[in-house]
Amino acid sequence: MTSAFFTYQKGKVIQALRYHFITRKEIKVMMILVNVFAIVSAALFFFRKISPLAFLISSVLWFVLMIVFWYLLPRMVYKRSDTFRDSFRAILSDSELRIENERGGRSWPWKEFSECVESPHFFHLYFSSRAFFIIPKEAFEGEDVFEARKIFKSKILR
Repeated sequence: MTSAFFTYQKGKVIQALRYHFITRKEIKVMMILVNVFAIVSAALFFFRKISPLAFLISSVLWFVLMIVFWYLLPRMVYKRSDTFRDSFRAILSDSELRIENERGGRSWPWKEFSECVESPHFFHLYFSSRAFFIIPKEAFEGEDVFEARKIFKSKILR
């Protein structure tokens, strides 16, 4: 059994939320299509096949989508979630993950998680493609981070 106490740091949480959004398949596909569209419109503008206004509109579309996914969406999720302002204790056992704070706790058997993804500062524990819980790596001291990684990889099947 491994346990860790943690709080969230806003900058790192926003980075983790960016990572989450950018790694979703539907967002990846949309970003690729928008980038291809922007490149094609730039080429067509260069060869004088489209007007400057059409090129400007495609550039603004690209710019707006990048701002939404990189800045607005992560900040909106952070602002709406009270979870990121609490302090927690995570307990990893052979049978479950338990999260506790001063108001109570909740346990999930490992089979409820569909995936574990590791980003630079967090373990992302997914229930579904849109529902997940993040645990900061820095919550685990010393060798405990390796133990936590081992537990997540062995208990959460992909």
